[in-house]
Amino acid sequence: MMSKLVPKLRFKEFSEDWEEIELGKLGEFKGGGTPSKQIDEYWKGDIPWISSSDINKDNLHYININKFINKKSIKESATKIIPRNSVLFVSRVGVGKLAINENELCTSQDFTNFTPKETNSYYLGYFFIANKNIFESFNQGTSIKGFTKIDIETLKIKIPKLKEQEKIAKTLTSLDSLIEAENKKVETLKRHKKGLMQNLFPLDGEKEPKLRFDGFCGDWEEKTLENLSNITMGSSPKSSFYNKNKEGVPLLQGNADIKNRKSYPRIYTTQITKECFENDILLSVRAPVGTVAKSNHYACIGRGISSIKAKKDNSQEWIYQWFLQFENRWSSISQGGTFEAVNSSDIKNLNILIPKLKEQQKIANTLSSLDNLIEVQTKKVETLKQHKKGLMQKLFVNKEEN
Repeated sequence: MMSKLVPKLRFKEFSEDWEEIELGKLGEFKGGGTPSKQIDEYWKGDIPWISSSDINKDNLHYININKFINKKSIKESATKIIPRNSVLFVSRVGVGKLAINENELCTSQDFTNFTPKETNSYYLGYFFIANKNIFESFNQGTSIKGFTKIDIETLKIKIPKLKEQEKIAKTLTSLDSLIEAENKKVETLKRHKKGLMQNLFPLDGEKEPKLRFDGFCGDWEEKTLENLSNITMGSSPKSSFYNKNKEGVPLLQGNADIKNRKSYPRIYTTQITKECFENDILLSVRAPVGTVAKSNHYACIGRGISSIKAKKDNSQEWIYQWFLQFENRWSSISQGGTFEAVNSSDIKNLNILIPKLKEQQKIANTLSSLDNLIEVQTKKVETLKQHKKGLMQKLFVNKEEN
C-alpha cells in the first residue's frame, strides 16, 4: 500500500495529502542581466539592481540593495523587472543562495528568478533551503558551475494547499525574526566590547588609556612580548606521522584549525615537535597573519602557529585581550611576497604598553566577562538555528521521500 504524501510534522488543522507538481507549472521564470558598467548613465536611477553577493546563504529575508539603475538601462540590456514576492535563485556564482524580494527589483545574470502564481513564495523559499542538496545535482560546467531554468522547471516538488503553505511560511518566518533579534544582541555586545577595548588600551602615541578603573593611575610601562611571556614557535611534524583516526596528539597547523577563538584540530600526529597546553594563546603566523585563539587542549603545533604563555606577575587573559586589540595590525609588520608571515623576531620584539598586574587583572576580568556573555548569546542563536533546521526537515515532504 502506498504511503500518504504528508510531512512528519503537521499542524493539526490540516489533513489532506500533499500534491507533487513540477515547479514550472506554479509560476513564471525570468532571468537577469547586467547593464554596461562603462555607461554611467545606466546606473543613475531608482530601480534596485542586485548581484549574487547581495544576498546571504540561508537567509530569505536579506537583500543588500546598494546599486540602482533606470528604465533606459533595462531597455538596452538583458536585465528585467522582477515582480515583488518572487523567489530569487542564485544559479551561478554562489549556487544555492536564494531570497524573496518585498519590492520590485532587477538582478544580474547570476539569477534565475521565479514568480509564483497561486503559491506562497516563502513556502517555496523555505522548501528549497530545507532541500539545498537539490542544487548540487545541477552544478555543471568547469569555470562557472550552476543551473538554468531548464534544469529546474521540470523539478517535481511536494506542496500542500495554500493555507497550509502560509502556515508553514509564517512559522518559519517568525523563527527567522527571533533568530535575527537574538543575533542583533550578539552584534551589540561585540560592538560594546570593541568600543570598551579602544578605551581600555592606550592609543598609538599615548602612555595610558582614556578609561581607567578607580584606584589606578600613571603611565603604563613599555615592554617586549618576550619580557612578558614564553613564546614557542611551531614546527611541523613529518607528514608520514600524520593520523586522521585521532591516534597520537592533536596537531594545530594554522588558521584552518582555529574557529571562534578556539582550537579544533583536523588531524593528529605521533611525532611531537613543539607543544602547546590548555589555555595557551595561539597566534597564526602565516597568512592570514594575526588570528588569535585559546588552545582547548594539549597539542602539537606546526609552523603556522605560535604559542604564548604569560610569565609570572603577568595576566594570561590580559595578554590574550591585548592580542585581540592588536589583531588587525599584523599586516603592517608581516613580511614575504607570495605568503604573508611573521617570524620569531617579529613576535618576541613586539613592544607592548602594560599596566601593573592588578590593573591587568581588572581589565582582563571585565573583557572576559563580556566574552562569556557573547559566547552564551552566540550559543543561543546557534540553538535556534539548529531548531529551525530540524523543524524544516519535519515540516516538508522532502524531494527524496515517496
